[in-house]
Amino acid sequence: QVPLVESGGGLVQAGGSLRLSCGASRRTFSSASMAWFRQAPGKEREFVARITWNGGSTYYADSVKGRFTISRDNAKSTVYLEMNSLKPEDTAVYYCATAPSPSTSPRMYSYWGQGTQVTVSS
Repeated sequence: QVPLVESGGGLVQAGGSLRLSCGASRRTFSSASMAWFRQAPGKEREFVARITWNGGSTYYADSVKGRFTISRDNAKSTVYLEMNSLKPEDTAVYYCATAPSPSTSPRMYSYWGQGTQVTVSS
């Protein structure tokens, strides 16, 4: 398996910012597409953002476009999610995942982290 470890979640007021990180093993990280998903209580897991293996292409859910930025550092085997202008509806457990090719469907992602909680207070 490819262990993925998320960090950076926490409690923040509406309008604030957080930066999530996801570290992976070097062996497969550099050639994998990476994505962030989130899951709020009682809701299905939803796509947030994804980035291709070389960082050349990114794609965002409409709900986060213009507020969130996904990036990656292949030298550090780490993918990031910079979240600005946070809203209470962004509250969820955020997961990073890896797949051979870019996709917005969670079914295409084989490896997942354990998740990190993001809570935005109003």
